[in-house]
Amino acid sequence: MKPIFSKLTGLCVVVFLAMGVSGAFAAEEGETPHYPIKKPREASWSFAGPFGKWDLGQLQRGYKVYTEVCSACHSIDLIAFRNLSGLGYSEAQVKAIAAEYEVTDGPDEDGEMFERTAVPSDRIPGPFANDEAAKASNGGALPPDFSLLAKARGVERGFPLFVFDVFTMYAENGPDYINSLLTGYQEAPTHIEISEGTYYNPYYVAGPSLAMAPPLDDGSVTYDDGAPETLDQYSKDVSAFMMWAAEPFLVTRKSMGFKVMIYLLIFSLLLYLTKKKIFAGIKD
Repeated sequence: MKPIFSKLTGLCVVVFLAMGVSGAFAAEEGETPHYPIKKPREASWSFAGPFGKWDLGQLQRGYKVYTEVCSACHSIDLIAFRNLSGLGYSEAQVKAIAAEYEVTDGPDEDGEMFERTAVPSDRIPGPFANDEAAKASNGGALPPDFSLLAKARGVERGFPLFVFDVFTMYAENGPDYINSLLTGYQEAPTHIEISEGTYYNPYYVAGPSLAMAPPLDDGSVTYDDGAPETLDQYSKDVSAFMMWAAEPFLVTRKSMGFKVMIYLLIFSLLLYLTKKKIFAGIKD
């Protein structure tokens, strides 16, 4: 068996070396590299881990970044104004926020659609009337909706990290990716060609560049709570808000899951003690 095992081991080494050499040649020959070019940076999030909590101040700042910058192109169709109470806003504040918007309603008794002031039960209206209008305003590209983007965008960490992620409840690959993307714009290296009208970003998951120009910069949004008005802060805040939008009950789910695990442990212990008590008098 030993000689056969040694031969198999040697064969595996040769195959891996060959794969490495062919990969090097492929890179030299200019074949399409694996994207993203750089893996997303792991940031520190208040909602991370089994005991994570939402930072309501950060969520409110992220919502402000969305409304003042991102909402010019991106919708958030699955979020209603009343859901904003989850960001820490009072009922009166939610009503005031909704009152700043006009929504289309109807038909009325004449069969006509009409505009009215939004109420908390309405969903937050997007910047465009429909997808075709959005494409026409963005060079034929449809800006993605923000409702579930933090769950839909993310780079898998691969083996063996994903095994540990099951136990640590790691679910921050979406926010990590968004945060890295927003802060990752830079000049393209001389050996990488990008399409005209696009912007180089090594964290972009679909290629070396994307059509969206850098949306944020230092001083873009004024904060009322004294938080730093920097690109890094804006990026983290809006990424956290997008995670909340994608899974508003994330913290509640984690809390419930922890309680269920405690219950199952206690229940298992009681079952064991009951079985031991019942069969204690039975001799082998």
